[in-house]
Formats: sequence, C-alpha cells, structure tokens
Amino acid sequence: MNKSDNSRRNFLKLTAAGLAGAALIKSETAQAASFKKADVIYRTLGRTGVKLPIVSMGAMRGDTKALIEAGIKRGIVHFDTAHVYQKGKNEEMLGEIFQNYDRNQFFIATKVVPDDMDRKTGEIGSGFTVEKFMEYLDTSLKRLQMDQVDLLYAHAVSSGKAVLHPELIKALKLAKEQGKCKFLGVSTHKNEPEVIKAAVEAGIYDVVLTAYNFKQDHRDELTQTIADAAAKGIGFVAMKTMAGGFLDEEHTKPVNTKAALKWALQNENICTAIPGFTAFEHLDESFSVMEKLKMSKQEEKDLEFAREYAGLYCNQCSVCAGQCKKGLPIPEIMRSYMYTYGYRDMNQAKTLLADMGVKNDPCSDCDSCTVSCVKNFAVADKIKKVSRLVDVPDEFIS
Repeated sequence: MNKSDNSRRNFLKLTAAGLAGAALIKSETAQAASFKKADVIYRTLGRTGVKLPIVSMGAMRGDTKALIEAGIKRGIVHFDTAHVYQKGKNEEMLGEIFQNYDRNQFFIATKVVPDDMDRKTGEIGSGFTVEKFMEYLDTSLKRLQMDQVDLLYAHAVSSGKAVLHPELIKALKLAKEQGKCKFLGVSTHKNEPEVIKAAVEAGIYDVVLTAYNFKQDHRDELTQTIADAAAKGIGFVAMKTMAGGFLDEEHTKPVNTKAALKWALQNENICTAIPGFTAFEHLDESFSVMEKLKMSKQEEKDLEFAREYAGLYCNQCSVCAGQCKKGLPIPEIMRSYMYTYGYRDMNQAKTLLADMGVKNDPCSDCDSCTVSCVKNFAVADKIKKVSRLVDVPDEFIS
C-alpha cells in the first residue's frame, strides 16, 4: 500500500462516524407529524420589498428531496443554492422539486463565482469575461429548470475591488436586463465590512449574503456596517450562523445552534438566515426559534463558553495571511477544515482545496510552522488533517 492509499483509508476511517450520523434521517411522514406550529416572523429584504420568514434554507448540504419538501411544508419560502454546490447536483435536485409547486410561492437564489478570482487577494483577474459568467448562469438556470431566479449573487467575494470590478458589474446588469434574475447580490465569507461598503458604493446590489455569527472577533464592526448599509436599502441574509456547529472534531462538544441562530436574528437588519439543514430535527429546531426569539440566560452562557473556545470556526480575519513561508492560503484551508470536521461536508471542502491548488500534506517538509493564529489554532496540524482529502476519490465523498 502506498502513502496515498494509506492516507485515504485513514481519512475515511476518521470521518466514517460523522457520515453515518448524517445519514440517519427520519422518514418525512413521521418527522412532519412532530412539527410544532409557530407564529412565523417576517422581515423585509431591504429595498427589494420582499417579505421573508426569518428562517430560510441553505440547500448546499441538502442531498435528499424529502428534506427540501419538508422545509416547504414547514413554511420555508427562500431557498439558497449555487452553481458550484455538489458540482451542480444541488441545483438539479431543486429544479426537479420545484416543478411540482407554484414557482411564484418561493424566493430562489443561486450564486456564481466570478471566474479568475484570486482567493488569496480576493481580486478578479484579467481572465474574467462577461460571456463566461453568463454561461455559468445559463447552466444554473438549466439545472434549476427556471427562466429566472429571484436573486443572483456574485459568490464568495472577499474584496471591495472585486465587488466594484467593471466587468463583473456589467455581467450582473446584463443578467438582470435579460430577465434572468430579479435582484442582484454579493456573498462574502471574509472582509465582510469592506465588501458591504463596496456593495453600497456600487449601487447595483440589492442584497448581501454575509457570514455573521457570535464567534466573529469583528462582529461589532460588522454589525455596525450592516446597520449603515441597511439604512441605505441593502437587504441582508446571514450565513455561517452556527459557527461550525461543533467545537471539536469528534462532535462531543456541540455549539448550541439554536442559540447561535437566535443571536444572529436578534439583529433586525438581518432579514433571514439560511442554515444548511441535513436532518429533519435541524429544520424543526431552527424554525422553532420563532416561538421565542429572545435568548434565555442559559443560551447566553452557552454562547459565551463557545465564544472563548477555539473550536473549528476560522474567523477569516486574514491576520495569518503572508505568514506561511510556502504561501499557503491559510484562511481558505481553515474554512475547508471547518467544512470537513464541523459540517461533515467533505465535498465542499475538497472543492475549495482543489480551487486553491492545495496538495496532500503540504507542510511535511517544514521543520516548524511560522503561522500564528489569533484563535490559537494548531494550523499545521489542521492543514495535515484536512489536506488528506485531496487524495480521496470523489465517489467516496459525493
């Protein structure tokens, strides 16, 4: 057995328990019968004027039609997907489901990553073309079996320059002019205040989908930036509200995800959040926050404990940028680590690692790690663990 085979076997052994747990989903009929009714809280999505329940659904990790349909029955109106999720299968699944419903009852969003975007700098290169962006969008619409999405995002943008890139703006405007979307947005996982300010400056963006959670060190700055932009008509959707979901790789220290969702929704400038449900009980728990949105004392204590615990969630602060002598994209690798060990979403993690050109165990020939993390992450150890994923065949993790 060669080194690659051994790494693959060890990685699969390590994650088998998590995958098995994710597969234990109750029948739709049994779980639907246990749903509790709650008064649905609606908020308006900025200048779009669209009113949405404060809990929506991120379909990124959804791989069963029954779960999506349970969300519809529960009262979910807004479903979020992307061109890159599950290599297109996510959009295809949603497309098949929504053929059975009145399309006008739902608010559907998809996202397209701008081509030739440098994940390290966040800037868009000369290789970006309007034609390629529109080609990706057309593919997404075909998968969704729709002529139009309600909301189109430029996906995973992390710099003001990218938000304001003339060709990207041209592509987005064209998509709207051709009737392929009603509203325009930008999604961001890091440098969120910078991205939000640029979105306001650009004048074409209606919505920002932003990482927003209780563990972000810059949460106060981000909250103020959201308030300033909301006052100018920008609508906000929150993601990554669960901050990784767990504090340890073994899943013995869960984040109080209900409290985490409540924390994000305490901000009335957040129209809705898009938790990535993988089980019926997750859907039920998240929707139930509307029964009592105010946090209890115990929930506040739970979040305070989790906030001080290093956990799995990377702050994406980029303080570590440039510290690695090999020039590795540390924030992106740490996000892949969170996807793998927090969300058990190895598909998304591997895609991100591949986009970054990360190889298996890239730190193997380093005597010591030069990267210092503000969260005290053991960076080299986490890189070693997650980078093994690049040698795992897709059929084992799809």
